Amino acid sequence: MAKRRPVRNLLGLAVLTVLVQRPMHPYEMASVLRARAKDRDMRIKWGSLYTVVRNLEKHGLIAAVESSRQGARPERTVYRVTDAGLAEAADWTRELLSAPADETSAFEAGLSVLGGLGPDEVAGLLRRRLTTLERRLAEGREELERDGRELPRLFLLEAEYALTMRQAEAAWVRGLLAELTDGTFPGLDAWRAYHETGRLPDDVAAAAERGRRDD
Repeated sequence: MAKRRPVRNLLGLAVLTVLVQRPMHPYEMASVLRARAKDRDMRIKWGSLYTVVRNLEKHGLIAAVESSRQGARPERTVYRVTDAGLAEAADWTRELLSAPADETSAFEAGLSVLGGLGPDEVAGLLRRRLTTLERRLAEGREELERDGRELPRLFLLEAEYALTMRQAEAAWVRGLLAELTDGTFPGLDAWRAYHETGRLPDDVAAAAERGRRDD
């Protein structure tokens, strides 16, 4: 079970790790995180940055070191990471690396209800998804190869992982699409018949009723 943390937004972890480099004000934090493409690695809502920074300060994970103002611009406060913040970042990282999270993707949600569409339409949608996946795979390989010439592998592991997961998804979609196309998907005829007649096959209807009673 995930530990309850004083600041649970992953943007908080990103801020803690970027402040290890040097003290920064929030605008600079955002610039550095964007330059590192952290919004591709984490679900970051940039609009919540100042709230996250305030919460980190509230819980003693970062501390203000100075404030300054230039002309009519809003006051800028520079923050540093505290010892408690360093410990929290390390513990949070350990948890993320060691404990698989039960997270349902949007694709999984779509797969769970795809029976509401006909198999031919589903096949067309999967072809579209596969085209997009293959384009992104090609772009990801090029980017990883380019970055690999400039950066140590230590800073590219998340990109390697994302590319591997995307390759696995593309392979799985390709296999499902082949079953739908060559007719080997189990129950394909009954699925198609339902969308032609509007009547659920008896075995499917019975399974649905069992599921309703179990709720």
